[in-house]
Amino acid sequence: MATIEHVELCMVDLRPKVRRTDAIQSFVSQETPLLRITDSDGAVGIGYSYTIGQGGPAVMSLLAETLAPQLIGQEAENIDRIWRELMFSTHATTVGAITSLALAAIDTALWDLRCKRASLPLYRMLGGAKDSVPMYTTEGGWLHIDTQALVDDAVAAKEKGFAGSKIKIGRPHLSEDRKRLAAVRKAVGDSSEIMVDANQAFGRAEATRRARVLEEFDIAWFEEPMPADDVMEHVRLAASTTVPIAVGESMYSLSQFKDYLTLGGASIVQVDVARIGGITPWLKVAHMAEAHNVPVCPHFLMELHVSLVCAIPNAPWLEYIPQLDDITGSGMRMENGRAFPSAEPGLGIDWDWDEIDKRRVDILTTRIN
Repeated sequence: MATIEHVELCMVDLRPKVRRTDAIQSFVSQETPLLRITDSDGAVGIGYSYTIGQGGPAVMSLLAETLAPQLIGQEAENIDRIWRELMFSTHATTVGAITSLALAAIDTALWDLRCKRASLPLYRMLGGAKDSVPMYTTEGGWLHIDTQALVDDAVAAKEKGFAGSKIKIGRPHLSEDRKRLAAVRKAVGDSSEIMVDANQAFGRAEATRRARVLEEFDIAWFEEPMPADDVMEHVRLAASTTVPIAVGESMYSLSQFKDYLTLGGASIVQVDVARIGGITPWLKVAHMAEAHNVPVCPHFLMELHVSLVCAIPNAPWLEYIPQLDDITGSGMRMENGRAFPSAEPGLGIDWDWDEIDKRRVDILTTRIN
């Protein structure tokens, strides 16, 4: 078995090309840790993670000072063992976003390495359930965008083959959200899906009130209506409305997903591969959701999630928000509103290291032997 010989770390700051706002925040920065693992046979695996806004240096510090040194000398194929050992070595900081994001950078690199050694693309290594997946777009549905621009984007997306559009909600008054949704529904007709996302902005009383309006427009799902750590309020909301409730992007452990699924608080699971801690726990959540007959529609990271959703049978959608265009060569393959996983061995992300080197934060660049 090949053992890990050295690990290289760097971080780049990717600023969104369009303004991204929701009910609680505006995205002005995307700090992206990158990790490259080299084994004793010379094979290389590349992984990454991200933060929306700030926090990247904290993730990098945990990687450089605590987690990455533990990789040296480990057998790279022992992915599940490594994940658990690293998680328990930072037990005082788990469950939490910083630890999960750090673990994800390592775990995705190890899966990239495994797939390359096996000469298999990730989606086939993990199951190969399908060769493509429909997309819905969020990129034109941000909260600051005026109603006509929302309509124009949704219509343009439909013409490109996208089967749905997500609209951010949480305007100061319910009537504003209703007006925006009514205009989009009228423009795209009944055959296109409309998803909405409140980004945890409401309490249950207001979420219940808004859900009644969403029923008028046959909304595909109501995403993050309330703070994600309040399972029982989501259970009560789900029981009070016909609109499916979607949660998961702000959850960081198997146990959180288990509680939602067991109690009936989630109609859609939106597990994020970075925020759950990597591909290893992502798959466990996806299979747990399948056992509960619940679909998986992951949050963000389309360039990586495309392979994961094509690996499993219960993933009907991929979210379109470009993330890595500035530091990759060829992008994710898309045709007529569908996304296709790469057939190349590994994660299938075509990293542009010249561009990464231009953008990296030098003081956060580290090599560990």
